[in-house]
Amino acid sequence: MSWLDEVKWDRDGLVPAIAQEVGTNDVLMLAFMNRDALARTAELGEAVYWSRSRNRLWHKGEESGNVQKVRELRLDCDNDVVLLKVEQTSREPGEPAVACHTGRHSCFFQLFRDGAWHTVDPVLKDPESIYR
Repeated sequence: MSWLDEVKWDRDGLVPAIAQEVGTNDVLMLAFMNRDALARTAELGEAVYWSRSRNRLWHKGEESGNVQKVRELRLDCDNDVVLLKVEQTSREPGEPAVACHTGRHSCFFQLFRDGAWHTVDPVLKDPESIYR
């Protein structure tokens, strides 16, 4: 049995994958992986996800240059969620390393407070300049 067979894939052959930053423990994003994405991630040492909107493998940073170098791969107790401990990096020297397509460090930048969602984290890089 392959290590990939131990993962409980959903009916679409996907598993949720959480990217958490090494050091800060910030949760950067949630995405999905299929078998090929998880195998490629283990092989490359960089995050590769399954893009449900594009219906294809998506190597994080292929367009934006914001790569996630994987330091650890973990599987939860039910074998149905993958946790990637990553180092979020930018291929452009001096540029902030962002995980979110909005140009923020993390996709979890909205805080529920006083009955409403509030944006609490700044845009570090103009999204227009990320995806050319």
